[in-house]
Amino acid sequence: MEATQDLKERRLADAWAELQSHASEGHPLQADAYRLAFADPEFLLRRETRGIRFQLEMLKPDLAQRDLGIENTIVVFGSARVHEPEIARARLIDAESSGDPEALARARAMVRNAHHYEQAREFGRIVARYSARCPKEDQLFICTGGGPGIMEAASRGAHDEGALNVGLNIALPHEQSANPYISPELSFKFHYFALRKMHFMMRAKALVAFPGGFGTLDELFEVITLVQCKKAKPVPIVLFGSAHWKRLMNLDVLVEEGMISPEDLKLFEYVDDPRAAWDYIMRFYDLPPV
Repeated sequence: MEATQDLKERRLADAWAELQSHASEGHPLQADAYRLAFADPEFLLRRETRGIRFQLEMLKPDLAQRDLGIENTIVVFGSARVHEPEIARARLIDAESSGDPEALARARAMVRNAHHYEQAREFGRIVARYSARCPKEDQLFICTGGGPGIMEAASRGAHDEGALNVGLNIALPHEQSANPYISPELSFKFHYFALRKMHFMMRAKALVAFPGGFGTLDELFEVITLVQCKKAKPVPIVLFGSAHWKRLMNLDVLVEEGMISPEDLKLFEYVDDPRAAWDYIMRFYDLPPV
């Protein structure tokens, strides 16, 4: 029986060794009916096997997080374009010397928003410090979209405290790599937005949305919709940067026009300080101080 098991493992290893040799030597893979199905990229990338790919993107991050005891997360969304203050100021100096008015306008905007980087980093620290004093089953872990900007800042804050944190990155046409502060064993890459967003919600005990672009809005409104429609349990939804969000969204219009109920505006909270964001989450769950 032991020899049989070794033989099976060897065959699996041989299948992957064949793929690796083709990749490292630059040889294209030819269609091969005899290749093991799960070691056949052409087969796995067929339209008909999309459901299998869905399942794999569902299982891999789920099992990895379960193995490391990651059961409760605080999800932080926000712009990938926000830089830490020093970098933002350096880019402003470059833009001023370039004479390009569009570059100058962008650089000034980045300087205006750079404080959000430090706020997201501090929020990550607060969550990590709290969790470090909790029993394992009660710990909360920062989870982000895995990219730069606000995502990097929140990951960095957890990393500052030596805490594990999760990154759920996405393969995009313009290359985006995982930020360096994600715990390597919890840094995942997705092809499907739908599966990625499902993973955001599976363990989320709170959502903190910093200023961001279309991606941030997409993720934010998906969570609000799921909670409003009772497809997900109520969680604290924090909009960080009240001036930004109120300038961007006049949601009172939806109430006035009968599109949502007045109670729906209570699904989220505006805050302007990392400690205030954390205090709101603490009150929501009546968490004891530790």
